[in-house]
Amino acid sequence: MARPWSAEAPRTGGGRARSPGRRDERSWFAAIDLGTNNCRLLVAETNARADGFRVVDGYSEIVRLGEGLAASGKLSDAAMARAYQALSVCADRIALRKPVAVGCIATQACRIATNGERFLARVKTDLGLDFEVISHEQEARLAVLGCAGLLDEEAEITLIVDIGGGSTELSWIDPKIVRAALRAGECAPPLLSWGSASIGVVSLCEEAPEPDGDNTAWYEGMVASLLPRIAAIGDASRFAAAFREGRAHVIGTSGAVTSLAGVHLGLTRYQRSKVDGLWLTTEECRAAIAKLRAMTRTERARNPCIGSARADLVVPGGALLDAVLRTWPAPRIRVADRGLREGVLMQLIAAHRAPR
Repeated sequence: MARPWSAEAPRTGGGRARSPGRRDERSWFAAIDLGTNNCRLLVAETNARADGFRVVDGYSEIVRLGEGLAASGKLSDAAMARAYQALSVCADRIALRKPVAVGCIATQACRIATNGERFLARVKTDLGLDFEVISHEQEARLAVLGCAGLLDEEAEITLIVDIGGGSTELSWIDPKIVRAALRAGECAPPLLSWGSASIGVVSLCEEAPEPDGDNTAWYEGMVASLLPRIAAIGDASRFAAAFREGRAHVIGTSGAVTSLAGVHLGLTRYQRSKVDGLWLTTEECRAAIAKLRAMTRTERARNPCIGSARADLVVPGGALLDAVLRTWPAPRIRVADRGLREGVLMQLIAAHRAPR
């Protein structure tokens, strides 16, 4: 029997890498990040003689691929149908651009689902998108690579917090060393330490659904339950002094963090240019979380920086960030509307420029 996410007619070539042209020509690259909650595409243009890249197309859709995964151990038909539809859109956009290289990564949901590889095999057959299921460490390094442009080299330590739908990765780096490595053309940023936990906004939402009415006890209980799990990631004691003494800062990369920033700014529509790179104090972060907690889910759904698909996820995301900031009390956090896709693009571009 055909599954609901099966295509009526398979498509080919949508996500396959193409042979690069002449080096002095402008080239397009594409990256897809299929997470537990989101499906994201980024297409960028670059010139082999220039540094960096320019985004020419982007797409993001909340698909909740990991919905019900913790209980069943497998991807549901409904979740696969949502993800398949979003990936079909990605394949169409990639086919229009004809990039010289495409990088497709899948994270926690496909890592742990018993039918994850089978789903991705069908996606490859039908849509031509060849996914790599990356490890937790690869995910942490890609997040560092994608956020490198936001590092403050005046800080001694930077903690990059990647809050996903099904897992959270923490990476501690020396920003000076990472930026120097990137300037030298390296695409494997050195980490002082890193760690991962199978905690994310989708799994938290399913573990402890938010009650109607007063959510104070629920929220504080969630943060309290997260503290030991967050403290167990990486080596907390090794960097504690730098955070206590204000010699470190945090970069937060996730939909939860960008939503908090949008609420803090009071945006009437989400604007990446105002959110990406924004500095928030810890007090401002907690004030934004409190503002979200005071809203009903209907009110959150109407907020242009949240929307209906994230209305029940944004407060658990805030609880995760709150637990991180209680464990590593940095005075400020920088918001990153960037991450894994940008890291994948940087690696693709570096490989394309390498001598052949």
